[in-house]
Amino acid sequence: MKVVILAGGFGTRISEESYLKPKPMIEIGGQPILWHIMKYYSSFGYKEFIILGGYKQYVIKEYFADYFLHNSDVTFDLATNEMQVHDKKGENWKVTILDTGLNTMTGGRVLRAKQYLENERFLLTYGDGVSDVDLNALLAFHEQHGGIATMTTVSLAQQKGVLEKDENGQILSFREKNDEDAAIINGGFMVLEPKVFDYLEGDATVLEQEPMRKLAAEGQLYGYAHDGFWQCMDTQREKEKLETLWDEGKAPWKRW
Repeated sequence: MKVVILAGGFGTRISEESYLKPKPMIEIGGQPILWHIMKYYSSFGYKEFIILGGYKQYVIKEYFADYFLHNSDVTFDLATNEMQVHDKKGENWKVTILDTGLNTMTGGRVLRAKQYLENERFLLTYGDGVSDVDLNALLAFHEQHGGIATMTTVSLAQQKGVLEKDENGQILSFREKNDEDAAIINGGFMVLEPKVFDYLEGDATVLEQEPMRKLAAEGQLYGYAHDGFWQCMDTQREKEKLETLWDEGKAPWKRW
């Protein structure tokens, strides 16, 4: 199966770095978070990737075009205009990078990959989140229920105090957050059948809106509950959290 990665957004909530590069290219431990995601999938045997680029997509293309320059020692012979790569540090990957448009929505980006997926089941995730989800168990769950789409669901803890108020604005009760206040959200790491393309109409289609609502209404959308580690990288604070985990050798997604 091919792994499709959404990597075309503007990353406005982490603009400290995204004004220079697409968010999936922001580094954790000296490598783009996109690389971490690909290494994770690769550790389960998935080696073929389709990256759906948009905003500054050329940065992603340049990174893979110069992969050996980023990861290996090199010698430049300026007299002969030759380059020698030493101890080549490559990956057993096939990477297709698509320019899916600057303002295309998530569903539209996925639709643009249709011709590269050869009418086959595929994996889909976002280019800004890491997890230790068991991809083998995820796939087994998908095959068991027989629906069109499976998304990994994670529990997102409430960050603030919880209150209740009446129609006049008077606060009737207030308490600190607890585990029961957690919301179940879409954590990415999806499995999709090619039938999903029937639910995508064009560049303006937001995957997480009408297509997902329709799939759910038709009983074709399932959630694989993951109670382990999951973290997106929407803000600089979240980036620093992931960096700390990596630097301390405690990154739960590192299984290579």
